[in-house]
Amino acid sequence: MTDDLPRLAAWLERQGLALAPGSTLTPLSGGIANRNERISLTTGSAVLRRPPPGVMAAGASDMGREHRVISALAPHWPLVPRALAFCADAEVLGTPFLILEYRAGVAIGSRLPATAPADAVQRLLAVTLAEMAALHALDPAAIGLGELGKPEGFYARQLVGWAKRAAAVWPEALPPAAAALIAALEAAPPPEPGAPVLLHMDLKPDNLLVDPQTLTPNAIIDWDMATRGPRDFDVAVLLSYWIEPGDPLALHALEAVPSLQPGAPSRAGLIAALPQPPHGPLAWPVALARLRLAVAWGQLYRKWQRGEVTGPRYAGFETLALAILDHALAQFAQDRI
Repeated sequence: MTDDLPRLAAWLERQGLALAPGSTLTPLSGGIANRNERISLTTGSAVLRRPPPGVMAAGASDMGREHRVISALAPHWPLVPRALAFCADAEVLGTPFLILEYRAGVAIGSRLPATAPADAVQRLLAVTLAEMAALHALDPAAIGLGELGKPEGFYARQLVGWAKRAAAVWPEALPPAAAALIAALEAAPPPEPGAPVLLHMDLKPDNLLVDPQTLTPNAIIDWDMATRGPRDFDVAVLLSYWIEPGDPLALHALEAVPSLQPGAPSRAGLIAALPQPPHGPLAWPVALARLRLAVAWGQLYRKWQRGEVTGPRYAGFETLALAILDHALAQFAQDRI
């Protein structure tokens, strides 16, 4: 929208904030769904964060949830950026949105910065797993998040929810691998996990902002899916992105984490590096996480088809989603991750 900036300025003024003279909406790199733009307030740099335009899946890109979570976490965890303001009124900019403090740093996806040290992948993974463990060690009730989400029956509800989203992506008929994977997961539910912890639900290296030379983390971002549940699921989500050189070539296009870089550990090596061993077997949670990943990529493909997001990278997302489903089914059938 061409009038986003004046609309934003007027809304900010009502919140006691003000854009600095000459401020623009400067897109920040990274991210394939939510929009993140740097703005200048009179008090310093900030980030305007909002969902992508168009039709949204139920529960996706929940800025209200993110505001609640980071408002509770930031006083207890320095890596969580502070929320400066939240707008639930979609009439202002077309969607709800969030204003966050700006944190410097790079988000490392599949490729490493030129300044990264030789052991960058191992160090980046160690940082990611350490921060994941720190999140899981927090007491949700003690920081005001004791009622976040519905951890009871977590895995069953996640499966039902992602099966529904899959049906929305492929309304005429589910891809055969999706239907078979959902049926296989339904037939072998895992035991209820231990006490619920806070989950980020997408804690991979590119959701950390790090120094490009030292890889020291300066922020953990993208909290719109955070909830409470079994700690193994945050591990499973990370593993779902962790493509190995020997995986089908079609999966190499995922390019979400630096797992194909020289020196990167295998998925088994990632599990061995966990600060705590998994609570239980990981084959079922990883299969669910792969279903979730494939459906999310399918949703983005549909948004691209409708013209709600633009760019050539989305054109291959359905092909990639189908490859993820095929791999997920094959691995689960062999009780492998």
